[in-house]
Amino acid sequence: MGTVRKTITLTDTQDGWIKAQIDAGHYTNDSEYIRDLIRREQERSAGIEAVRAALIEGEASGEPRLFDAGAFKQRMLGPRG
Repeated sequence: MGTVRKTITLTDTQDGWIKAQIDAGHYTNDSEYIRDLIRREQERSAGIEAVRAALIEGEASGEPRLFDAGAFKQRMLGPRG
């Protein structure tokens, strides 16, 4: 995996926050912290896309049907219920 050097601009408050995370031992340097933020955002975005896809699938599945909670519970309990 290749790497690319980037230059970013932060506020003093943001820089202080990153330094505090490093000082607390959560990260070894600024780059590690930024990469972790990006990974977490990628995971969050993937989760949001999965929910969107499920919503689209649900909307495309047709008209809603009435839900019988009692029948559902019986099916889940199986023959012992």
